[in-house]
Amino acid sequence: MNYIGVDLAWGEGTVARAAKESGLVCLAASGTVLDAGWARGIDTVAGWLLRTASPGDVVAIDAPLVVANPTGIRECEREVAQRYGRWQVYANPSNLGRPWLGGVTLRQRLELAGWAYTDGSQPPRADVVQFFECYPYTTLVGAAELGYDIERPRYKRFNPALSDMAAKRAFRAAECDELLRRMSRLTDARPPLDLRSHPVTAQLLDEPSPLLDIPYKHREDLLDAALCAWTAALWAEYRFERCQVLGGDDLPDAQGRVPVIIAPARPEQRKGGMPVHARPRLSHVQEHP
Repeated sequence: MNYIGVDLAWGEGTVARAAKESGLVCLAASGTVLDAGWARGIDTVAGWLLRTASPGDVVAIDAPLVVANPTGIRECEREVAQRYGRWQVYANPSNLGRPWLGGVTLRQRLELAGWAYTDGSQPPRADVVQFFECYPYTTLVGAAELGYDIERPRYKRFNPALSDMAAKRAFRAAECDELLRRMSRLTDARPPLDLRSHPVTAQLLDEPSPLLDIPYKHREDLLDAALCAWTAALWAEYRFERCQVLGGDDLPDAQGRVPVIIAPARPEQRKGGMPVHARPRLSHVQEHP
């Protein structure tokens, strides 16, 4: 079984403006990075996934995959704030009125190819590639191995406490380098992640984070893809022992898909002190024939 992470550019691009980069990482169960890089556009991302994954593999995608609500926020996004807000982790709202639904398009492409979207109600299957929506910020604070016990790292947005742009960029780069230093220790984790096992991800450790926005975003996309791949491993290997399903009680769409985020979780981040070995709920597909 391999674990694949996709940090998807939510916008699909236009004829006049190319889509932004998506980060891609394929991780073996041993922790070895088998493939890593970037792609632009849904077609290119879908093509890489279809070439890379085999039945039994699990894919975690950082993008809204099931969006049925006309307005407002999905329940899984609301629960991100409820369970992880103490660590300054929140999710952007997704609805049908938003212009960035590249994740929905990607889900449709993968389902046409025979892949299965999972809402966490069933264990991984050996006969098909399964994929789910994740959110790397929940991994950062929900996995104790990374040590973010109080607050998420500020490696994405500028620190508002700093007024000077040069200081903002330097702080962001330092936060990113510290995160990567912590990720470098996951070689001994269970499941493992060895960033040095592939030349592309090894550069994340060997080179300092750039200060300028475009090269920095290029680096960040790959970092997040690695976190997504590790999240796929956490779910596939440990399920409810290490993760929880956010939004599991939301209404399904017309085809029975429930919009969820599968997120690593500490005990204190679980709903109502949910036991670590909580039993998954019944599938909404079964409840609403």
